[in-house]
Amino acid sequence: MSDSKSKKPANTAFKQQRLRAWQPILTPKTVLPTFFLIGAIFIPIGIGLYVASDKVQELSFDYTDCPTKPTGFSSPITGWQYDAASKNCTIFFTVPSTFTPPVFMYYRLTNFYQNHRRYVKSFDANQLKGDLTAPASKNCDPLLTVSAGTNVNVGGQSVPASGVTVGNSQIGPWYYPCGLIANSMFSDEISDLSCADGTGASCSNQPAYAFSETGIAWPTDKDRYKQSQYLTQYSSDDLAKILVPPPLWQTAWPDKWGGGYNSTNFPDLHNWERFQVWMRTAALPTFRKLWGRNLNEKLAPGTWKIVIHDSFDVGRFEGTKSVVISTASLLGGKNSFLGSAYITVGVICWVLGLAFLLRHMIKPRKLGDHTYLSWNQPQAAANQPRDAGHY
Repeated sequence: MSDSKSKKPANTAFKQQRLRAWQPILTPKTVLPTFFLIGAIFIPIGIGLYVASDKVQELSFDYTDCPTKPTGFSSPITGWQYDAASKNCTIFFTVPSTFTPPVFMYYRLTNFYQNHRRYVKSFDANQLKGDLTAPASKNCDPLLTVSAGTNVNVGGQSVPASGVTVGNSQIGPWYYPCGLIANSMFSDEISDLSCADGTGASCSNQPAYAFSETGIAWPTDKDRYKQSQYLTQYSSDDLAKILVPPPLWQTAWPDKWGGGYNSTNFPDLHNWERFQVWMRTAALPTFRKLWGRNLNEKLAPGTWKIVIHDSFDVGRFEGTKSVVISTASLLGGKNSFLGSAYITVGVICWVLGLAFLLRHMIKPRKLGDHTYLSWNQPQAAANQPRDAGHY
């Protein structure tokens, strides 16, 4: 046996569990000030958070039942109309007070589990970056390869999507973008706001209020999405055979993508920020995603009208859909939970501190001298004989 193997490891302070450690001694003089200090810090912070949240103006209305119950609505909706032929839902709603910019519009979905493990990973990053490589089947299944019988428009004729053969390689047909996330994209089209005349409200001086799509996605998302190189490498007819819109896109946007892709209707994922917002999956089944924003104009009070093209079916997952219009503070949108949590913790600390202080004043407990504890007697502890079984 070599010398290196015969050597025994050194007995370090770590191995012998003799490292120096801080062991606090909880006494009324240390505990009571801590309770009062935490309360004194948390309560003002909580009040500030709560006031900031309370200043955020927000209104929300659910339009799930617009196609089926055109006579039933609740505040702030004052009326709605539904055109079955165009699937347009016209909603009249009241803005109670002036919304100062920036003003944001969101759509809100419930019971939609974007956090499902198969759903979250159902996309191909290389395809979204525009690469010419084939998308990975393990990520995009079951929406990778185009199913048999899917027709596309080639040269004005409807033909089955077949892909293109280059040399010995078969390219396509694939869905673009592939995967479950892209296929299930929110497809309702929400219009800008227009003033509903005849109410005498101040919004009549502002006939339209527009929301811009620009700047609603994270700047880092712009780097994840690029225009596909297939658009420049192949002709319009070959492009239609290789890449096909997801199935729900063909149903939701039949006039645009019902017949497949070509060089004029191919989606520009790099500049389509609403698509980028949707692809950033939510952690909870109830979530809102940004649809547009207005950074400069005030939203005047009065009765407004909005038109929504109803194409996103929430009935298939038993959910609901709503429109949310909101301002923002330095801390974000309207959410009183954080302020309430800080105030609650601060009040609990003060209550406990006062209770312990009263208990200590009425019936104090005599404390021993902590200098006699064993870890304060290193020499005495080292000279004590060890038991036969102690190691």
